[in-house]
Amino acid sequence: MSETRYTKSHEWIRIDGDNATVGITAFAAEALGDVVYVEVPAAGKALAKGKEAAVVESVKAASEVYSPVTGTVTEGNQALADDPALVNKDATGDGWFFKLTLADTSELADLLDQAAYDALVAESH
Repeated sequence: MSETRYTKSHEWIRIDGDNATVGITAFAAEALGDVVYVEVPAAGKALAKGKEAAVVESVKAASEVYSPVTGTVTEGNQALADDPALVNKDATGDGWFFKLTLADTSELADLLDQAAYDALVAESH
């Protein structure tokens, strides 16, 4: 069974054993506005927790997407290169950014659960 956690910088991570899928939250996608360009990491790239992993550009701004955990990319979502608007249409589904293998599952303890993330979003309104 998969579990979803969140970062304070509005990334989500869906964990399934030692593997995970990462994207930005619907809140982040809405804040960005219409996404026009996405750059995802290539398979095999090593990512460090809290460091830049991908780039997303909208009509309003460019922003970095940070890796919620340390790990190695297994797949970048190439569909986003062809259709960056997937991020706006389905941020927590087809609009995912990359998949990775977790290096250290203990890092998950630092992430927010759904209730804590909802509270963070409520505070920022």
